[in-house]
Amino acid sequence: MQINTAAAAKGALLRYGLAIGLVFLALLASMGLQDSIGNPFWFFFSAAVILSTWLGGTGPGWLAVICSTLAVMYYFTPPLHSFAVTPRELPYFVTFVACEIGVTQLISWRRRTEDSLRQARDELEVRVAERTAELKRQLAEQRRTEETLQATRAELARAARITTIGELTASIAHEVNQPLAAVVANADACVAWLARETPDLAEARSAAERATQGATRASEVIARIRSLITKATPEKSRVQINRVIEQTAALAEGQAARNSVTITLELSPDLPIVFGDSIQLQQVILNLVVNGIEAMTSVTDRQRILTLRTEAESKCQIRVSVQDSGVGLKEEVMRRLFEPFFTTRAKGMGMGLSISRSIIEAHGGRLWAESNGSGGAIFQFTLPSEDRPSA
Repeated sequence: MQINTAAAAKGALLRYGLAIGLVFLALLASMGLQDSIGNPFWFFFSAAVILSTWLGGTGPGWLAVICSTLAVMYYFTPPLHSFAVTPRELPYFVTFVACEIGVTQLISWRRRTEDSLRQARDELEVRVAERTAELKRQLAEQRRTEETLQATRAELARAARITTIGELTASIAHEVNQPLAAVVANADACVAWLARETPDLAEARSAAERATQGATRASEVIARIRSLITKATPEKSRVQINRVIEQTAALAEGQAARNSVTITLELSPDLPIVFGDSIQLQQVILNLVVNGIEAMTSVTDRQRILTLRTEAESKCQIRVSVQDSGVGLKEEVMRRLFEPFFTTRAKGMGMGLSISRSIIEAHGGRLWAESNGSGGAIFQFTLPSEDRPSA
């Protein structure tokens, strides 16, 4: 604190000393040029006042005005070498003093204005810097929140897939047991053909090849189930949507049979390739299929048919439809159908359709539901094709 006070006092002393020095220089210049060009003192003293005020501030400016006034009274205003002013010179002297005071006021006002503007600019820069830092913090927080939300959404989608797979346990067992039983049968046949007195190598080879095919099919089924429940990062690739639908229908075939539901496929053969994550798309279709089967469990007056249909809406978009012949959708249910945790199923989580819509929208498509005029409901979603022109 003492150091700051001493520095301020030293600075003030220098500014006031500068004012006195400028007035002294103006006096010397005025007296030196007086004989050659008359009385130019008003110019030099005005310059001294302006520079004192501009460089030193209001206080040194007023000191320059006082010193200039005294110098003009003593050296340039009759009677010379006296601080008295004759009545004849009084108006001129008053005009000089008024001009000096006016210049001091004007320069002081301008200096204060510039100081205020500079201070306002500095404060604005500080506020901008603070706001920028705050925005950076908010963006970082938002980025962390989005990452957390994405991780939570992915985990929730995985939980929904596991739940759906649990509902299809019987279908999965059938899908795995069927090729395994074929493997055993073909292996027994191969052994029998080889155990003959004259081994039939052609038949044995054929039986062995069929056993290999059955084992490969069982392995593919297990891999498909494993990919649905794994905690893998979504990976987009070229997808044949008809193939995904066929695999999904095979998984749900057992549950459909237990509920006396017939699954029919009406798949357009010339669909364009879509670019997406096949596991996520299979999750969407599987969820719609399971919902459709559940919707028909209470239907007794008509045949229970679940139709999966694909068609090309244009060269750059395809449509997938899942139509059931169930009880249909009431208007109040339709409004809340895609809300998280809303469900009409006794054991449902209420997340399947919400997650499905998020997946389809992330693929650049749209998912919606409509009532079927003949009874039941139809869920549809669109997907852009791989060769869709970029926006």
